[in-house]
Amino acid sequence: MHCMVPFRPQRAADSPVSQILARSIIFAALLALQAAPAMAQQRNLLVWGDSLSAAYGIRGEQGWVELLSGRMTREFPAWCVINGSVSGETTTGGLERLPAMLAEYRPELVILELGGNDGLRGIPVESIRENLAAMIRLIKAEGGRVLLAGIRIPPNYGPRYTQPFQQNYFSLAEEHELPLLPFLMEGIPENPELMQDDGIHPVAEAQPIILDNVWAVLKPMLLEMGN
Repeated sequence: MHCMVPFRPQRAADSPVSQILARSIIFAALLALQAAPAMAQQRNLLVWGDSLSAAYGIRGEQGWVELLSGRMTREFPAWCVINGSVSGETTTGGLERLPAMLAEYRPELVILELGGNDGLRGIPVESIRENLAAMIRLIKAEGGRVLLAGIRIPPNYGPRYTQPFQQNYFSLAEEHELPLLPFLMEGIPENPELMQDDGIHPVAEAQPIILDNVWAVLKPMLLEMGN
């Protein structure tokens, strides 16, 4: 069975109307999934990210999370992929939304992919770290495991910011003993044809590369956790 919560519409990060709409659709999707008896038997994997995981600028079925769901169906059919990613999300917003999602699904595994929008806004690295650490603690408190996906921001932000920003993920992974994907989009930004015109988001052709990057860290975790 192919198990996947539908993607939410993309939203502008600073639009209250878009935020309300996105949350309403998320709630409706949660109710729909809860109502399906077959899915109640599934083991849940939650992807908790931003536009990089929400198929920004491409069709939802082309995104790496949808591709992951298909691969999981073939190789680990007991697992259901739930995509809680929202375009424009920050670590602050992710932290606010996370408790309800954990309570609803009790995911055994969470791919945590947040921080990019914080970085683009120049949010202090320590604030990003505190929010990510709080989410990690929440997930662990509910019995879940975390795969931390690192993000990089454009070099024009300067090494005084970009270097500690990137190091943040390594430090968190070490402190909380987490499997780490150092850079979600490894092998993509240096190839302009794999990036959208904004220079930030990958095109559809890049999504299988992201999937393979994630899979290299995720598959050993799934094997360790058992089918």
